Amino acid sequence: MAEHDLTALLAAQMDRHLVFPLLEFLQERQFYSEPEILEAKIRLLSGTNMVDYAMDIHKSLHGTDDVPEDMVRRRAEVVSRLRSLEEAAAPLVNFLQNPQLVQELRPDKQYNIHMLQDRYQIGPDQIEALYQYAKFQFECGNYSGAADYLYQYRALCTNSERSVSALWGKLAAEILMQNWDVALEELNRLKEIIDSKNFSSPLNQLQNRIWLMHWALFIFFNHENGRNGIIDLFFQDRYLNAIQTNAHHLLRYLATAVVVNKRRRNMLKELIKVIQQEQHSYKDPITEFLECLYVNYDFDGAQQKLMECEQVILNDPFLGKRIEEGNFVTVPLRDEFLENARLFIFETYCRIHRCIDTGMLAQKLNMSYDEAELWIMNLVRNSKLDARIDSVSGTLIMTTNHVNVHEQIIESLKGLNMRTYMLAKNIVEPAQAAQQAAR
Repeated sequence: MAEHDLTALLAAQMDRHLVFPLLEFLQERQFYSEPEILEAKIRLLSGTNMVDYAMDIHKSLHGTDDVPEDMVRRRAEVVSRLRSLEEAAAPLVNFLQNPQLVQELRPDKQYNIHMLQDRYQIGPDQIEALYQYAKFQFECGNYSGAADYLYQYRALCTNSERSVSALWGKLAAEILMQNWDVALEELNRLKEIIDSKNFSSPLNQLQNRIWLMHWALFIFFNHENGRNGIIDLFFQDRYLNAIQTNAHHLLRYLATAVVVNKRRRNMLKELIKVIQQEQHSYKDPITEFLECLYVNYDFDGAQQKLMECEQVILNDPFLGKRIEEGNFVTVPLRDEFLENARLFIFETYCRIHRCIDTGMLAQKLNMSYDEAELWIMNLVRNSKLDARIDSVSGTLIMTTNHVNVHEQIIESLKGLNMRTYMLAKNIVEPAQAAQQAAR
């Protein structure tokens, strides 16, 4: 399954701190050898200030209590730099830690800057020191402190570039602390800036959208409303264009979200169209399963791909999340995917056959005869499926239904309102941004 491992592609679009959870997952799954994972962690840590953690991994990797001299020197440099930044930011940090003084701040940034300068001799140098201190704390792995300082920095910062940089850092910190609600708020705030900001080049804006979608995977596959969120974001024209331009592998996560989200089945047709367009650029068992089923009507191929899909999900750091329930370990998304995928196979098979042998259907669903019969019986009983089961002959008999032309028209127009709104928004927002820039 190494051919379907997306870790390298995902890591290339993430802050190095966000890569650690991916490596932890691979280490837990024993997808790669222990030395390989530990070496990868050390390489990642070399670009951070988490020297103590790097030392611990080095000891574990080499089975020794000794650490290289360069790590010892690096640790001394980090401690010295931390103290220096702490002193530089101390006046503003002390002010922000005093609740009575903080009450003097107002929503007006210019007022706050002048007030801090006049009353407390806190100027631009101290505000800049707070940013550097917050960034250093993040690099040291103190994500909670970094998130607080970056939030406070953004309330005082008048440099738009620095403010956006601080927001990226705040988003990463909230993700690493698994504060999913706050992280989603920061994600939406950052998306709004990316969509409305005048970038130096379209490629720069495209890259920011690609970064945002990759970072958003942490939120979408952990937040309670994440499955709707990923569909809403990834299907927006500008973000879908970004996927099709330079992030084809994200189709795995979009496809999975559509399959497991019963309320968003209306997006399946659009998804199949995109998968077909990008089949020469990217494919994996999940996209191939949908292509086999809805494009080629290859049920044997779909059955084979479904078995491969299970392994892909189990070995993916975002899809293979495990939950322990007593003595049992479950992978909820795997179970939901297989259940819905079997339903897709069943519905598609029923759509093109009038009389279906239960044994044949059990084979297509990769289930035993008894399991398939019970599954079909429950499905017919609990759904609006117009069919009856003939237990004597072991067949499922479908009643022919002709789709009402009015229903077809209504279905085709469902997404028109949203598409019109997004089109208007895409036209109006750049014009408004240009007007503001002209002023």
